[in-house]
Amino acid sequence: MRTAYSVETVRAAERELMARLPEGALMQRAAAGLAAACAELLGRVYGIRVVLLVGSGDNGGDALYAGARLARRGAGVTAVLLSPERVHAAGLAALRRAGGRVTGTDGAEELIGRADLVVDGIVGIGGKGGLRPEAVPLAEAAARARAAVVAVDLPSGVDADTGEVRGAAVRADLTVTFGTHKPGLLVDPAREHAGSVRLVDIGLTLPEPAALEALQHADVARLLPSPSAESDKYRRGVVGIAAGSARYPGAAVLAVSGALRGGAGAVRYVGPAGGAVLARFPETLVSDRGPRKAGRVQAWVVGPGAGDDAETVAEVVGTDVPVLIDADGLRLADREAVRARTAPTLMTPHAGEAAALLGVAREEVEGARLAAVRELAGRYRATVLLKGSTTLVADPAGGTAVRVNATGTPWLATAGSGDVLSGLTGSLLAAGLSARDAGSVGAYLHGLAGRLASRGTPAAATDVASSLPDAWRDVTATT
Repeated sequence: MRTAYSVETVRAAERELMARLPEGALMQRAAAGLAAACAELLGRVYGIRVVLLVGSGDNGGDALYAGARLARRGAGVTAVLLSPERVHAAGLAALRRAGGRVTGTDGAEELIGRADLVVDGIVGIGGKGGLRPEAVPLAEAAARARAAVVAVDLPSGVDADTGEVRGAAVRADLTVTFGTHKPGLLVDPAREHAGSVRLVDIGLTLPEPAALEALQHADVARLLPSPSAESDKYRRGVVGIAAGSARYPGAAVLAVSGALRGGAGAVRYVGPAGGAVLARFPETLVSDRGPRKAGRVQAWVVGPGAGDDAETVAEVVGTDVPVLIDADGLRLADREAVRARTAPTLMTPHAGEAAALLGVAREEVEGARLAAVRELAGRYRATVLLKGSTTLVADPAGGTAVRVNATGTPWLATAGSGDVLSGLTGSLLAAGLSARDAGSVGAYLHGLAGRLASRGTPAAATDVASSLPDAWRDVTATT
């Protein structure tokens, strides 16, 4: 599992470690990892032209020491000092001893234009807001240049704790981060600025829980439901799907398609699209008598394509089993009834729906996704899966890490994709997973299925659903 910690936690761990190490040893560890990553990225060191963008913090010191290591191996290294009066003195001396050059910001854009590598050591992990005005032209020059851009710990101008980008920021090809990931490296929009991320172990001891965590194949494999020899379709769980309408019958079909591939033993469908569902999936248990008379289920999915059927949404929300609320259900559900539920609730909005639930502009949610998902979970007393380029899953109670998932592909931005995700995740709920685990595993498998279905080309929601078994096999094949 990949974990990310807040700036405050990282700094406390660094202080504890530095108290036990010789002075400067921790920075040397970071610089060694940074220099090795730069060399690996370029494939060679001798004769390359390196420009270091050096601010006043420890990231600037890391960049200077790494630059000294590259200079000793034959690179031509120039440090551009943005705050000469506050530069890391020992790092600067090390660079000069190794033959590196030092300059101010005048003429720096031309140097960047001729460089093979630009190392961003402008701002450390404590930076807030975008880049200061004097740094903006340097970041823009790096974006225009043919040089590879490597960020030290975090791209300058992004918020380490929140993933927000409140102004101009460096866009890196590679970010070399130390000790642990920072939340901003895993959450958009900051994640888009980080490029590839390489973690360098510097010996930090970090507490539990982390601020963020990202499941990987082995974690998902451990959570997937698996039938035993004594299992039957009812013991494996039954998921109810209350979805679709005369206008949107396809939403019901797609939600059922995801549910049938999500681990539950049976799928009950309730709604006006029963004929369309049976025509595509004859194994579905179809009822036209409403959720209360559909038969026993272990979890409900309500909302995809529901139109204005507030009565069905209210009936499902009023049950005492886990409920996933999506799409029209998010608009139709009584908010006090959602907050009053005692059984697990999982809400699955995209940014626009989340904005409506919070009463803010969509841009505010997209710019501060981590804050938005936490606020939604707390306000509605529900687990919230916030869909997007990085999907976030947050529990209403504190004390657990927000889960982040990035297995998807932009091709998943297609009609009906969310309906497949809802059915899949609801099936995992019915199979016995907690709301947090069901949301995390559902997002992971759905994203992986999207990759497998598209392979770089457009894919329809039906293709994503058909690829779910392959995604499941891909995850379990590694264990």
